[in-house]
Amino acid sequence: MIRTAQLSDIPQLLLLENQSFESDRISPRQFRYHLTKARSLTLVYEQDGKLHGYVMLFFSRVTSVARIYSVAVDPEARGRGIARALIAAAETAALERSKTSIRIETREDNIPSQQLFKSHGYRPFDQILDYYEDHEAAVRMEKNLHPEGSQKSFSVPYYPQSLEFTCGPACLMMAMKAHNPDQELSLREELRLWREATTIFMTSGIGGCGPQGLALAAVRRGFNAEIYLNSSKTLLIDSVRSIEKKQIMALVEEDMTEQCGQQGIPIHHRPLSLKQLKAHLKEGAIPLVLISSWAIYQERFPHWVVVIGMDNRFVYAHDPFIEHEKGETLADSLAMPIAHVDFKRMARYGKKGQRAVVLIRPATKDAAHG
Repeated sequence: MIRTAQLSDIPQLLLLENQSFESDRISPRQFRYHLTKARSLTLVYEQDGKLHGYVMLFFSRVTSVARIYSVAVDPEARGRGIARALIAAAETAALERSKTSIRIETREDNIPSQQLFKSHGYRPFDQILDYYEDHEAAVRMEKNLHPEGSQKSFSVPYYPQSLEFTCGPACLMMAMKAHNPDQELSLREELRLWREATTIFMTSGIGGCGPQGLALAAVRRGFNAEIYLNSSKTLLIDSVRSIEKKQIMALVEEDMTEQCGQQGIPIHHRPLSLKQLKAHLKEGAIPLVLISSWAIYQERFPHWVVVIGMDNRFVYAHDPFIEHEKGETLADSLAMPIAHVDFKRMARYGKKGQRAVVLIRPATKDAAHG
């Protein structure tokens, strides 16, 4: 019988965990968290009062993807189809929550596990180097739960932000690395970009990066940049109350806008539709998009993400922020599929719905700036 795990199951879950894995084991505290507070579901296979296996499933708050975090089966019960039954139950649970795809990370050297998931219709689409405690790589696999779905392959590398205020620099580094493999990905470069691009968005604490600053930083490194804003008003100025702070923000943005003009960086005061965004992606541009993080983190703060692809249903984005405190890992922020309607709602900030997109392109031989 397959049922939802309960707190009383933790001793047997720990036994299964220790029998199945030599490292990267889920601790008692983590099990308790995932059974009570996290956006997750743990299903167990029980027979005669004994647990013979479990599957742990994570659900994203904003995207249409579910993730199988762990599957374990009692070694003495293997070969009886328990793992297959648990995977099927996980897929059913994902569909019941309106998820359209499901993902799994498995060790690159665990060929039997990969074959098991392939037999269920999962297909590899990415690799994460140095993913496990022993530095083994992970193979990312995905299954679309609707027959019309299609597998995606993305070429934009991932870089997590190191500090709470460096989402913009992290996104810019990902975009530049995609265009130039020699681009440095380091904390030093991240902080250098932040110092260059910050426009003193003093919503709280340390300032953040604006579109003009990010575009200028990209151009200084030999890339082309283009900015789309839906308003000529100073971005995020309504998020602060102090008249003095408003004046400083307006002055800094005005100065950076003038620098953009000197560098030949186009600034358009009109929003980009999803159709136009998709066209730019097709032409090779990588968009950095300002969003409101409320839908993802239930906190209202401006946040940059990198759009890495689109299809008829989803916008795929790298989110540089990994919410470790809530059990998220690198895999939760990679190539997040966001339904079109949700992305349009997220890609605006504040009561007036301010929007900002920075398109990053490789430099051309005849570029007027660089």
